[in-house]
Amino acid sequence: MRWQDLNRSSNVEDRGRAGGGFGMRGGGIPLGRAGGLGGVGIVIVLVASIFFGFDPTILLQGGDPYETAEPRGTGESATPEARDFVSAVLGSTEEVWGQEFRDAGRTYEQPRLVLFGDAVRSACGTAQSAMGPFYCPLDRKVYLDTAFFDELSRRFAAPGDFAQAYVIAHEVGHHVQTLLGISDQVRRRAETNPGQANALSVRQELQADCFAGLWANHADQARQILESGDVEEALNAASAIGDDRLQKQAQGRVVPDSFTHGSSEQRVRWFKRGLETGDMKACDTFGAERL
Repeated sequence: MRWQDLNRSSNVEDRGRAGGGFGMRGGGIPLGRAGGLGGVGIVIVLVASIFFGFDPTILLQGGDPYETAEPRGTGESATPEARDFVSAVLGSTEEVWGQEFRDAGRTYEQPRLVLFGDAVRSACGTAQSAMGPFYCPLDRKVYLDTAFFDELSRRFAAPGDFAQAYVIAHEVGHHVQTLLGISDQVRRRAETNPGQANALSVRQELQADCFAGLWANHADQARQILESGDVEEALNAASAIGDDRLQKQAQGRVVPDSFTHGSSEQRVRWFKRGLETGDMKACDTFGAERL
């Protein structure tokens, strides 16, 4: 990926590593009892939360979801090169979505991206690094521990800088959904019909994948960022974190009714749709008969 010449975003903040100065409160729900989830359920929540559209720690911890206290970090959470890369990718998403919103007669509100290590507090609750990257709609921030990029390469066998860019673009896709009111609509529909919550979540996540592909399409047209093998890196990452593959790894079997993000095939298909069309209308997963 040719990211070195991209404009850098000024919306990246590094909160450092938690260290001994991070004052987490107690009172979390013990593992194995969160909301009635069994041990396998906890594993699925933890693994699936890697690409969750909101902070899944609300399900596992008893803290105030609206608490926004800043951690007292010790040291930096990312290397200078990693921070530079994240800033470049985020800056590219700002350019693409800024233009998309202008074309629609709207103003794009840029999200902030928080780099952290070990643990972090967001307006959605307290998150551990093991939970993976997430977007919090309550404070409209993306949270990322860049150590996850190593995990993506080693544990999920999805290496490459464009695979990492896909991660960021996916979370920014959730921000776009928040700005467009899609996230609120999904939440209200899920509250009205809890039995459809998982199916709605799948459509929301697949749309964020499509939005990530749309970003790649426009960024490449404007800046020629793609190199040989980049698309394959992103498709590999999308496939690696499909619900079917993660469930198979976590519990040895696949339970489609419990999917929250979509299968590997679906995630690849919707990322490719955004990449090939560059059209937001093509990303209407909620109106699609076939996912």
